Amino acid sequence: MTTATMTATTATPKTKKPGRLARLRNIGIIAHIDAGKTTVTERVLFYTGRSHKIGEVHEGEAVMDHLVEERERGITITSAATTAEWRDHTINIIDTPGHVDFTAEVERSLRVLDGAVGVFDGVAGVEAQSETVWRQADKYHVPRIGFVNKLDRTGASYTYCLESMASRLGVHPVPILLPIGLEADYVGNIDLIRMKARFFGKDGDETAFEERDIPEDKLEEAKAARHEMIEAACMVDDALLERFLEDEDQITEAEIVAALRQGTIEQKLLVVLCGAALRNKGVQALLDAIVDLLPSPLDLPPAHGHDDRGEEATRKCDIEEPFSALAFKTVYDPNGDLTFMRVYSGRIENGEMVTNTRTGKKERLGRLYRMHAASRESIDVLEAGDIIAVMGLKNTNTGDTLADSNDPITLESVEFPDTVISMSIEPKSKGDRDKLSHVLSVLAKEDPTFQAWTDEETEQTIIAGMGELHLEVLRHRIVRDFKVGAECGKPRVAYRQTLRKNKEIEGRHVKQSGGHGQFAVARVRFEATSEPAEYVSEIKGGSVPREYIPAVGKGIMAIAAKGAEYPFPFVNFKATLYDGKSHDVDSSDMAFQEAGKLCFRLAAAGNSQFLEPVMKIEVLTPDEQLGDVIGDLNSRRAQIGEISDRLHIKVITGRVPIAEMFNYSSKLRSLTAGRGTYSMEPDGYEPVPKAVTEAIIKELEELKAAKKG
Repeated sequence: MTTATMTATTATPKTKKPGRLARLRNIGIIAHIDAGKTTVTERVLFYTGRSHKIGEVHEGEAVMDHLVEERERGITITSAATTAEWRDHTINIIDTPGHVDFTAEVERSLRVLDGAVGVFDGVAGVEAQSETVWRQADKYHVPRIGFVNKLDRTGASYTYCLESMASRLGVHPVPILLPIGLEADYVGNIDLIRMKARFFGKDGDETAFEERDIPEDKLEEAKAARHEMIEAACMVDDALLERFLEDEDQITEAEIVAALRQGTIEQKLLVVLCGAALRNKGVQALLDAIVDLLPSPLDLPPAHGHDDRGEEATRKCDIEEPFSALAFKTVYDPNGDLTFMRVYSGRIENGEMVTNTRTGKKERLGRLYRMHAASRESIDVLEAGDIIAVMGLKNTNTGDTLADSNDPITLESVEFPDTVISMSIEPKSKGDRDKLSHVLSVLAKEDPTFQAWTDEETEQTIIAGMGELHLEVLRHRIVRDFKVGAECGKPRVAYRQTLRKNKEIEGRHVKQSGGHGQFAVARVRFEATSEPAEYVSEIKGGSVPREYIPAVGKGIMAIAAKGAEYPFPFVNFKATLYDGKSHDVDSSDMAFQEAGKLCFRLAAAGNSQFLEPVMKIEVLTPDEQLGDVIGDLNSRRAQIGEISDRLHIKVITGRVPIAEMFNYSSKLRSLTAGRGTYSMEPDGYEPVPKAVTEAIIKELEELKAAKKG
């Protein structure tokens, strides 16, 4: 097998071998659904020798898609971790989902990764979920490279993909490979750094590629692209830029790679490669780029957090530093939950004790594993930079920090979006009731975007998640994996409420029943805002004693969370305690809580506005069905934003209430003879129209009546 690496210096025999951390890459594979993330990962595992047979997603045999639901649906649902070796470098890989319903998996993975590979469909370019995962990576400042996949497909356009990256992601794409041919004629790539052509072997077998001079008909294009690549690389290095302006030819391959690496780590440019992973094309070049361009833990700033005094603290990625690790994922196991962790500093052996800085409790690090999707490899030591799993932690959840008990630090946690859809779930028998309660708690621990609670009005168990597919997958897991008999109701929208008008309210909680009574008067100003719910105090003269001021806010927020007259939480308001009265004997914390509750009930009475979650939507449809698809979207209260062309299809973008989108996938298939696709992502809340509000209230009243009956 011929192996051409990107740099010209890696084979120098006298060069001292870099240390473990310098040879470590913690990366994620991110993309829109069906762009080929898992297929890319499967080829990476094959070429690095981690697996000896390529697992195909479409055949339900992908190593990384190991859940039954994933293999049946041919999509990634949970992020899976593995480790591979390439050119004496260790690459920890997390393959993430592409469907918006499982965005939490991407969120928590990107929180702990040092770099990422963005995979793009060679026909579609940047798609809706491509933008979503890109914003998530921006949020955590994750350096990235791009891989344009599927260039062997009909309609593939490398140029279009690069243009869509610039326009939709706001990046500066810098290709370092050019394809030789496209679609069925895609036969090789031009390496712009080394100015060589790599032709793929028989049936695209990259293990038997042949390196040749660049074909004459591609030479001028390659020279122009190389010039642009070097110019972009030099923009991040002033000294190199001066030399570039003097004589471009004097810049070496190693200097180009070093500048591209710097630009990648500083996120000033996006290096782009290309291939067709399903046909084994371009994957080895991608592996070279991962090693040469993406950062090691040493290339990034120290981890930030707070010490036990609440002051800012940092941890360098060094085994000599105090131990610190972030738990970013929990997976249920009947023998003890598996907790996935990123180790940021220190070195620790199995059996040692650490402190959970959220709970203050100590945890013993028992069985330690390096994961390969569903399989495990036992290890004895954790070191800075590792991504591993620990079995048997008792009180550690996603987002918790485990740290040296003598020098604790709390690292930045992981934030997750609110749920947007819910449905009722009921056990079929008394025996299933206790099992269901246990399973729901397990799923909530595994998935921070899954919630379960009991509706006080209907006494039903409600489960909530990020979309129809999310809840459907969870329902299947409950019934099939955990073997709990359960029946589900129809999906329900997670509505919110806000206040229509500003009000000043006096809440008087005064009771006398012999002995000590209860006395509390709170005067609160309620204002509608665009910010999250907030409680503040303007008390300056002691009309409400200082120790009772928090109690008023506690009472207000308790009712706001439940929803007052209607069972939907209140958002976007500010409550200001500006006056009140107390009694030396009869006032208490509980009395002022009750006064706060009364204030909010009075402020909300006849003064609430329902809000509904709205989704950003992108629909792809053949031109001939455009009118039917738009008509259907209009009937769903969609706001059509733009209709554009993407090669041979029409792209409709807009916003639509999630309440109108149940079973949309089957309707779109029917309208487009199975050729249409769509994707959605949450895009805030908007007021519910009057007619819809009336229908919601009527349904709530019917539920109440049914309960009384």
